[in-house]
Amino acid sequence: MPRLKKRLESHNNKLHVKKEDTVIVITGKDKGKKGRVLAAYPRQNRVLVEGINMVKKHAKPSQQNPQGGILNQEAAIHVSNVMLIDPKSGKPTRVGYKVLENGEKVRVAKKSGEVIDK
Repeated sequence: MPRLKKRLESHNNKLHVKKEDTVIVITGKDKGKKGRVLAAYPRQNRVLVEGINMVKKHAKPSQQNPQGGILNQEAAIHVSNVMLIDPKSGKPTRVGYKVLENGEKVRVAKKSGEVIDK
């Protein structure tokens, strides 16, 4: 079993989306839905998107949740299933990279050429 885990994880994966980006789901049960990236997990190639891939979690009663019960929460989805929203047009776009005059490397929307990183 550990060999399988090692193959799934990698230590140098770069994701095209970051935390706080607005993305659209391009495939799966939530196709077409938009949401904000809450967390990115580069080692697993997954992202956690607000309101997307909701799953039910059975919680035992605890100090924080004395009632217990069934909770709804987001589960991570594969990064290949989401596309960044173009800040100019509001449509899905691929991501490119560009080095500015001051030497800073920024992400650029392929559709409009708009700089994504501020």
